[in-house]
Amino acid sequence: MGWVTIVLLTLLAGSRWNDRELKFARTVIFTVKEINRDPKLLPGVSLGYRLYNGCGSENLIRAAIEAVNGEDSKGCSAQIQALLGHSSSGVSKNINNILSPLSIPQISHLSTCACLSDKRLYPTFFRTVPSDRYQIIGLVQLMEFFDWRWVGVIYAAGSLYSKKGTAEFTKEAMKRGICVENSLPYSKTSEDTFKVIVEALRESSSKVVLLFMSLSYTKSFLSKIEDYNITGKQWLGGEAWITQPDLASVKRKSILQGAMGFALPEASIPGLGEFLLSLKPSHEPQSSIVKAYWEKFFDCSFSPSNTSTACTGTEDLSTVSSDYTDVTHFRAENNVYKAVYLVAYAIHALLQCENGLNPTTGKPCVNKSEVLEHIKYVNFTTQNGAKVFFDENGDSVAQYDLVNWRMKENGSVEIVNIGQYDTSFPDGEKLKLKDSSKIVWGANSNKVPRSVCREPCPPGTRKATNKFKPVCCFDCFECPEGTISNQTNSPDCLICPPDFWPNEKKDRCLPKPTEYLSYKEIMGALLTVFSCLGVFLSLLTSIIFLTHKETPIVKANNSELSFLLLFSLKLCFLCSLTFIGRPSEWSCMLRHTAFSITFVICISCVLGKTIIVLIAFKATLPGSNVMKWFGPTQQRLSVLGFTLIQVVICILWLTINPPFPKRNMKYYKEKIILECALGSAVGFWAVLGYIGFLALLCFILAFLARKLPDSFNEAKLITFSMLIFCAVWITFIPAYVSSPGKFTVAVEIFAILASSFGLLVCIFFPKCYIIIFRPEKNSKKHLFGKIPPRTL
Repeated sequence: MGWVTIVLLTLLAGSRWNDRELKFARTVIFTVKEINRDPKLLPGVSLGYRLYNGCGSENLIRAAIEAVNGEDSKGCSAQIQALLGHSSSGVSKNINNILSPLSIPQISHLSTCACLSDKRLYPTFFRTVPSDRYQIIGLVQLMEFFDWRWVGVIYAAGSLYSKKGTAEFTKEAMKRGICVENSLPYSKTSEDTFKVIVEALRESSSKVVLLFMSLSYTKSFLSKIEDYNITGKQWLGGEAWITQPDLASVKRKSILQGAMGFALPEASIPGLGEFLLSLKPSHEPQSSIVKAYWEKFFDCSFSPSNTSTACTGTEDLSTVSSDYTDVTHFRAENNVYKAVYLVAYAIHALLQCENGLNPTTGKPCVNKSEVLEHIKYVNFTTQNGAKVFFDENGDSVAQYDLVNWRMKENGSVEIVNIGQYDTSFPDGEKLKLKDSSKIVWGANSNKVPRSVCREPCPPGTRKATNKFKPVCCFDCFECPEGTISNQTNSPDCLICPPDFWPNEKKDRCLPKPTEYLSYKEIMGALLTVFSCLGVFLSLLTSIIFLTHKETPIVKANNSELSFLLLFSLKLCFLCSLTFIGRPSEWSCMLRHTAFSITFVICISCVLGKTIIVLIAFKATLPGSNVMKWFGPTQQRLSVLGFTLIQVVICILWLTINPPFPKRNMKYYKEKIILECALGSAVGFWAVLGYIGFLALLCFILAFLARKLPDSFNEAKLITFSMLIFCAVWITFIPAYVSSPGKFTVAVEIFAILASSFGLLVCIFFPKCYIIIFRPEKNSKKHLFGKIPPRTL
């Protein structure tokens, strides 16, 4: 029967024995025995082992050299086929530098530094524990999942595992938009660096702190930090310490409550728990190490004295609480279990050589590197269901449990599995959480802690990086006028289309409201009421004049022109209504032409009445026959002629460049003014200019007749009405030009109504007053009795 040897290196932590390393060594023994009992795996070959320990990394490297060149227990030279270990990445790195030239495979169960994946530097290194790179990516994705964008990191200054892992974490976090507020080195011996950490934790704004250190460094750090009142932090840990319940204490309750991190997955290894607890010193009578552990576990001595209790060697290990006797969960032990099986399966493949050729590689089965070659391509499943294979970097598939600490009142801890991280799943499905509502959070919070340097820029703002601050500490600027952003942290603001305008929050473009003078609003309704009132008063005056048309006061003031003037005033009041309401093509053309023509009729009538007053006075002089030149026919023709001129101007305006409805988006940025564009400005001002010319002519003639006898006092009334008319329209011009939107229309309507009311009130109301309230003055005697004799 052949004999194949493997080596396991263990570590002593200072002057204290490391319970976990003893557990790893005993797991190797258990697994070797299990393999040797299997008649199919290594038929005709027994798997052997050597266990080495040392005090510090230098002795471990010396032990590795001894293992490579050593002899078996029978004194025969025994070339080892593989070396298992070490737990420390730094030690494994140095050992592989020795083993690589000899083509001896090294398989680590706990060296997680991502640096060891570099096959150019460490060609014979393999591991059954995932590379820290996967754990780091998982931690970054966990922070991204909970939207923790602003974090702190504490790492061990003297640890390759810790320094390399922190550097990798910072690099990966930056890719995902997560910033490290401070990366603080911790030293077991330097009080100054520890004070810097304490001060930084107190002043930092980040609520999440990643404690990326080995177990020994974590124990040292927590033992110091527990004396300081550091609260309000959500602690994250790596697999090196996150499943170590002995870190808990009553004083650390406020610190570690809700701690979270990735742990190596739990595994079931049938029979291992019983095997570990069955250890007795009598099983290894030559081992001083087992005796030393026994004395440590039971606080006794095999060489009793007055100050110590004697060890019997029959004590029950199940009564001891330590890392070694904790057999409820196997995590790192499963990696040791898989490492031993890995060597066995590689040797099994080597034994399958046919005709001197390796069936896997096709190479001759003669050189000592065959085990190394087979390890590269091994793919198997252990008895407990663990799948083992490697990628091109010698790394196995990464699987982690996400665990959460729940501190109890007595200081003990319940470590609860709240999720999984598996790199074999597709992107987006690697991290899976169970019921997140049951997670216990740190920072004394009953909900997910918020850890950001700056809250995300809400819609309506844009995100801008600040070159003097980390990328997570960006600035948020409100979108400029007329632009929006409809996403959180939008880098740019979008311009709304011409017909749209941002809402108040500037996160949506809404159709711009249209503005025009409507009947439904107060100003439009009031103007409509005054227009109707004007029509009513004009109609009432017409009725009064019609019922008293035979009276001297009506006859004396040229009843025909008076009725025509009243009719045109009704049209003036009515045409103001065409300016109210939504502009259309027809309403735009109608409003200006109707207004201009009706006003010309009004002014023409007033001008006729003024001329008649002057002529009538001249006719009273002896030998005057002037009335025959301005009789009724001439009066009608003058009104018609004056009106036709305005009609011609309007026709030319409407033909060449008529008014049209327009959406004015320039005056107001946030709304659209529906208005009637003038079309031809020349046409508009020609219409107004002609009206102004007639009004001015009428005013001059009336002014010349102002000193006529009181019986012909209509001249004074016309003078006053024209004065009001001219004042209104002179004032209208600057008001019209400067008024915005619907107020332009309102100003124009007001000018029409004011001038119309001026004509109606000044010319007709005094006569109506005499007709209704002073009928005694409505007589020829009164009208002609006061005329003084005129002489040539």
